[in-house]
Amino acid sequence: MSGNYTPLYRKYRPQTLDTLVGQEHIKKTLASAIELGKISHAYLFTGPRGTGKTSTARILAKSLNCKNGPTVHPCGECESCKDITNSIPIDVIEIDAASNRKVEDARDILEKIQYIPVNGKYKIYIIDEVHMLTKEAFNTLLKTLEEPPENVIFILATTEVHKVLDTIKSRCQRFDFRRITTDDIVKHLRWISNKEKIKITDDALFAIAKNSAGGMRDSISLLDQLSILGFSKEITIDDVNSILGRISFDVLYKLSNAIITSSSASAIEILNEVYNSGNEPLQIMTNLNEYFKNLLVAKTCSEDLLPELTSLNETQIKELLVQTKALETQQIVFLIERISYYIKEIKLSVNQHLWLEVGIIDLSNMSENSTLLDLQNRVRALEGKITLSEQAQPISVVTRPAPIQPAKKETILAKDTEQKIVETISEQEEMFAPPPISKKSDGNNITSLWNSILSNITVTSTQGPLKQLATPLKIDEEEVIITFATDFWVNSINNDTSKKELIKDAIKKVFGKDIPLIIKVAKEDNKNTVQNSTTEKQNPVIQESKTTTENDTVLADTKPEKKQINKPAKETTLTNAKHQESDQEKMIIDLFDGKYVE
Repeated sequence: MSGNYTPLYRKYRPQTLDTLVGQEHIKKTLASAIELGKISHAYLFTGPRGTGKTSTARILAKSLNCKNGPTVHPCGECESCKDITNSIPIDVIEIDAASNRKVEDARDILEKIQYIPVNGKYKIYIIDEVHMLTKEAFNTLLKTLEEPPENVIFILATTEVHKVLDTIKSRCQRFDFRRITTDDIVKHLRWISNKEKIKITDDALFAIAKNSAGGMRDSISLLDQLSILGFSKEITIDDVNSILGRISFDVLYKLSNAIITSSSASAIEILNEVYNSGNEPLQIMTNLNEYFKNLLVAKTCSEDLLPELTSLNETQIKELLVQTKALETQQIVFLIERISYYIKEIKLSVNQHLWLEVGIIDLSNMSENSTLLDLQNRVRALEGKITLSEQAQPISVVTRPAPIQPAKKETILAKDTEQKIVETISEQEEMFAPPPISKKSDGNNITSLWNSILSNITVTSTQGPLKQLATPLKIDEEEVIITFATDFWVNSINNDTSKKELIKDAIKKVFGKDIPLIIKVAKEDNKNTVQNSTTEKQNPVIQESKTTTENDTVLADTKPEKKQINKPAKETTLTNAKHQESDQEKMIIDLFDGKYVE
């Protein structure tokens, strides 16, 4: 007797387009094509599993090969209709591409295409899971799909259309099957239950439809599995949860309450009861994640939509709404993220029960999951919006106060603490104060000002003569006077506008404004200054202290004995009587540290 039993999903498979559940857009298009006689040579049906792709392919084949066809309402009584219903491969051949994916299988199809149909008008090939074909097999069918014989039709079905070659898809009429809505599945399950006399509650049917994720075949298969219980008693949602291995709403409600109230001990006790009942760690965490998802939906969505979105009854929804008042949206999102993390860890771990307990304890610790108001208060505190007493609290007094009278102790301590606060603030202000601005020279320190001007001249041909041969006579905010020993360099710079502009720019960088520049020959009373300056540049060892006056800088006298002592042997300096060089030769020798070799 059991050998003659037909599963419900096969017994109630749709036989016409009218009995196809959902897919209204596909039913209308195919019905119009059949009535108008506009039949394509190749179709591509794609969509999730259990949405009616293969059933629609059979209905289309039956409509085309019926003795009354092509017709939208095949009779189901002729030889062709019976062969298709009983899956007899005469004119309609169903091929599983998962097990017939080689190029030899594709060639075998091409060889049989040439035979004319026996009972119907068309030879129809239904290739299921066509994405499993190899690239070579696709290429073998490619030309035939483009221009098949007049009486041959290909119907390709797949759940992964992205794996089908674009050249194949472009030669087919494509129909995308959508997931069947929960309401349509529940209505169809109720119709089957009434015909089969299965006692089942609406909540149980809703739970079955919700679990199938839009697939009719899975829903009917689960109803078939539960139908054994429906003859003796009414099937409830608890029976559905038991078959699916799901935790009941009441248990999840208690466990979530323990998590929300940070009752770790209660959460572990409930967890042990659930685990000892035979539920696996991954299943427990997955169900808990779904529960908090429903909690998030209840927190954010309208109450009218909750029955459809959460698959819960009115009583359960009311309990869920009460629970949402204790949580904020960001807290629920945080819990869902943490549960998802522990689901990944449980999947990869050998000791799943360990990670299950760690996860529940972590979820029960709500200290990190504070409300938004608490977080705002913490931010304000971190931004420094605290009282003076709170600022003074962490400051410790290093010095020990002198002995004082007990009556005045608090007053003196307060003053001492206040003094420490003032000192601390002063130190902080000093620490973050802007760097001091250097004071401008009063014009008396000619040497430092002259060096600053030289450092701001970047052209070597201009800086060299000034550094070696020029002597600053006056440098202040009124004017800058530079002297040379001869007319050659005075005329050279005065007549060369670019060189003079370089010096003026350097002076402007030092003083911050334009200063008049005068370049002239040194007077007789300044010759000693020029000679001493030159000698000091050649022999740094003999430099001595300098005295500064208001108008010029007078170098201290240097004894000739020291000059002769520090001269290098076997070389002639600029003062040698054998060589009376020009000013230009002197500049070149000093600039490049040159010397005459005897």
